[in-house]
Amino acid sequence: MILNARLKSLGVCIAVAISSPLLMGVQDRTSNFDNRILAAQNRERSEIGVAPLVWSDELKSSAQSWANHLAATGALENAYDDSTDPQGENLWEGTRGYYTPEAMVDRWVEEKRFFKQGAFPDNSTTHKISDVGLYTQVVWRNTGSVGCAKATGQRHDVLVCRYKNAGNYEGQKPF
Repeated sequence: MILNARLKSLGVCIAVAISSPLLMGVQDRTSNFDNRILAAQNRERSEIGVAPLVWSDELKSSAQSWANHLAATGALENAYDDSTDPQGENLWEGTRGYYTPEAMVDRWVEEKRFFKQGAFPDNSTTHKISDVGLYTQVVWRNTGSVGCAKATGQRHDVLVCRYKNAGNYEGQKPF
């Protein structure tokens, strides 16, 4: 009887230990940064009925180069557009080691509160492109692929996501 109770108790402890990361909202241990960043953006796209993005290692490589530059310089500025290969770009910066990939994307998605239907740039309730531009790039209907990379500076993590096809074209509706 006592042995049976101890085995039951041990079983409960093991079940709690195995499931505790899931209970805390952390994804499974096999998830990686790329998958989590992609999934976070595709969740938002799914909510509004836009086709999911696919991952691009080519865009990730381009994003990694720029993220490394931003982390090294401490600047947070968009890269220069390449007219022969236009790409959309979202940037994020936050306290080093503090934010999850999902929280990084959530900062862009939070701009949805200022979004209104309309052709870009007339799709912000504040009349400021900067209040919706990161969100609209995440959900831009003509964007099909994304690649993202994170780099760490002295005090901050920097995230760069590159998108193909670029979004935020004047006169077009995001979705």
